Amino acid sequence: MKEDILGLLPKLPKADFSRREFVVTTLATGFALAVQPVSAQTITTDTAGIEAGEVKVPVRDGEMPAYRAMPAKGGPFPVVLVVQEIFGVHEHIKDICRRLAKLGYLAVAPELYARQGDVSKIENIAEIIAKVVSKVPDEQVMSDLDAAVAWAKKSGKGDTAKLAVTGFCWGGRIVWLYAAHNPSVKAGVAWYGRLVGPADELHPKHPVDVAASLKAPVLGLYGGADQGIPVDTVEQMRKAVKEADKTAEIVVYEGAPHGFYADYRPTYRKEHADDGWKRLLAWFKKHGVA
Repeated sequence: MKEDILGLLPKLPKADFSRREFVVTTLATGFALAVQPVSAQTITTDTAGIEAGEVKVPVRDGEMPAYRAMPAKGGPFPVVLVVQEIFGVHEHIKDICRRLAKLGYLAVAPELYARQGDVSKIENIAEIIAKVVSKVPDEQVMSDLDAAVAWAKKSGKGDTAKLAVTGFCWGGRIVWLYAAHNPSVKAGVAWYGRLVGPADELHPKHPVDVAASLKAPVLGLYGGADQGIPVDTVEQMRKAVKEADKTAEIVVYEGAPHGFYADYRPTYRKEHADDGWKRLLAWFKKHGVA
């Protein structure tokens, strides 16, 4: 089956990841140490009527752990790639997959740091970025997301003709990049990800640099009080997509901090989170992912 899935990946970069070993072979349980203690308002979605759990996604250099949730009966279902925060595929990301499964989607969240390190056991966010996140190449991420799409198609449960991608924090940036990378994506929703920044060997371009290359409509959801993503950079992105004549909508929630959708953290803002989720579902439906 692994060979069959890899045959579905003509767009994968030619980069050789074969000399890496997978540091993360199994997904973390619960919440990452860096975000504990979690808030009392944390949302927990049950598994009634859905099938949810860890799967292994074949990639060029081995197998990558991922979390998958989908309706227990029927299919194939529209596919949503869920791209993790800087904390990896911990409980919050898994819960988002279950929320989408309850609505009729096959949601899959691959552990995109699997080769670089296990961030779930690191207590300091700066250390997470320095030791792991900064070492994850964008090319590798694009390749791994392609592999997750191929896995969903091969499973027989995913209708990849109806493909969307959403991501949070670190994953918000990736949504824009993937919407420029994969012409099969029908819709993207980016939650408060970085839009501009200096280029380096592993991260040669940022969302503002790929605005003219977008192949799918993208909805961007940002916080007006986000200290890490200044509103002026959001306006730079708005200008870039407008000048490129691309289909994109950018919403800035006044007073909302970074991580306003993260119900397990003090940054959670229910009003903005609920509005963003409604917009996400409407965006998917509008662009044929429903």
